[in-house]
Amino acid sequence: MHQRRSTRRRALAAVAVALLLLLGACTGDGGGDTNQSAAAGSSDPKDLRGVCPDPIVIQTSWDPSAESFGALYNLLGANPQIDDKQKRTTAPLTAQGKDTGVKLELRAGGPAIGFERSTTQLYADPKIHLAVPNATDEVIQLSKTQPSLAVLALVDIDPQLILWDPGKHPDWNIIADIGQTDATVLYFGGDTYMEYLVGTGILKKSQVDGSFEGDPARFVAEQGEVAQSGYATSDPYVLENIPEWGKPVKFQLVYDTGYPNYGSLLSIRARDKDKLAPCLEKLVPIVQQSQVDVHTKPDVQTRLIDQTLKIADAYDSKNPYTTDSAKFALAQEQKLKLTGDGSPPNGTIGDFDMARIQKMIQIVGPIFAAQRKPIKEGLKPEEVATNEFINTSIGVNPN
Repeated sequence: MHQRRSTRRRALAAVAVALLLLLGACTGDGGGDTNQSAAAGSSDPKDLRGVCPDPIVIQTSWDPSAESFGALYNLLGANPQIDDKQKRTTAPLTAQGKDTGVKLELRAGGPAIGFERSTTQLYADPKIHLAVPNATDEVIQLSKTQPSLAVLALVDIDPQLILWDPGKHPDWNIIADIGQTDATVLYFGGDTYMEYLVGTGILKKSQVDGSFEGDPARFVAEQGEVAQSGYATSDPYVLENIPEWGKPVKFQLVYDTGYPNYGSLLSIRARDKDKLAPCLEKLVPIVQQSQVDVHTKPDVQTRLIDQTLKIADAYDSKNPYTTDSAKFALAQEQKLKLTGDGSPPNGTIGDFDMARIQKMIQIVGPIFAAQRKPIKEGLKPEEVATNEFINTSIGVNPN
């Protein structure tokens, strides 16, 4: 019903624009609004003039990278303007070499915004049009106070993992094996997935330690006696390539324990859906195609890595990010199928499986209620994410 109402409102708006154009032609008014309205009616799917804000401002959740935000940074045209003070980069929004007629401004998150959530920034600054929350559980958590609507999954499977030393623990094959011991598991205190792992008995409350801050120093110092949380796109590479450790680790994705989280969701303020709909109908497929290009075209990957490294260096990012680590991250995304044509595969990149989102609501709703931070009552999957703007014909292996 909501979608039908939205479609009807957009149809009425289109009629109104047509009437205004006709009136302008009759009166001979040559003002700038006429050109903008004409652009709004362009049939070119890569022409965003008149239908999208200029610039389109997107708040990411971390420093520039080729993996989680690669499809966005790939859209930055030549000679981007890098603001190293505000940690923002602006350039013509370019889709497969074509200038779309508007600019794109990408804002760094994490340390650049005091580790505030990207959704919180979205609500704090009206100049921001879209944000990239870390994962589905974050969108659900804020559904009552700062409701956002995901329009595209930049990462189909959240790369969150628990890792361990297979030499020290040859009998550990999955996270549940760790739960059969008293070994310590390091993680960031407050991460929702850990409440799930403990609540389901996969791990014991007595063995989890929320003091982890991302540094592998304790894991190294205790010679792999402990297990550690992290991300499949970075932490295995870091440990294997630091002199203090320098050997492979084994891990399991939290996703594979029954926690079907999406990662890096391109999202809008829920209340802005109708206003941004004409823009999203063109913009989302452009980002989808960028996702495909990033994961299938070596020349695009090379340019993207160079671009993100240049920006990260200008921002003086303290996070370890090199050409080799970026290549590892992109390869890992493909190897583990973190980004692809749906999960389960359906030939479309970036779309949502509402059954997965419903399961996430069922899992994390009681967790947040127990923390006295209840989610929106009666929250439905369609209030968390929508496939309305997805082009189902765009995928790595389209049907």
